[in-house]
Amino acid sequence: MARLSVRLYGDPILRTVAEPVTAVTPEIKTIIADMTETMWHQVGVGLAAPQVGVSLRILVMDDGKRGARALLNPSITDRRGSVVEEEGCLSIPGVFGDVERSKWIAVSALDENGAAISFEAQGLPAKVIQHEIDHLDGVLFIDRLPPVTRDRIKKRIQKEGLAKTTGHHAFAL
Repeated sequence: MARLSVRLYGDPILRTVAEPVTAVTPEIKTIIADMTETMWHQVGVGLAAPQVGVSLRILVMDDGKRGARALLNPSITDRRGSVVEEEGCLSIPGVFGDVERSKWIAVSALDENGAAISFEAQGLPAKVIQHEIDHLDGVLFIDRLPPVTRDRIKKRIQKEGLAKTTGHHAFAL
């Protein structure tokens, strides 16, 4: 397994809609393994393929129970409720904000072997999946912040640059 470089805010791939995975090949399995290693090394709980320069609809997450899990071509098929919680992002180190997400979601995807799966998630797993699917759609968590807050963050980044470390103030996704 290799540790991959995490792409940072401003990299165009973070704003590109990722392509579907058409087959689970040895190359896809290597990407998943490398993404998992990178997520754990970065002390993250989720990572989307565009964050490591791969424009494919793949995300990995630490589900808090069984360890890492990969979702290929994930989609949210149902959602309920809402919750506002602080989020951070490995691609925007040092930046955090309160984001509104669905409290409960139903998800369909392929697993790392290409088998179709469906499941429900709430709490941290739901937040991670929603955050990472946003990455697959070229959306960053700061896009979900109020415009004044988002503009303030963008101006600060332009003036000061990105933090050298995440500071682990909140879970980085």
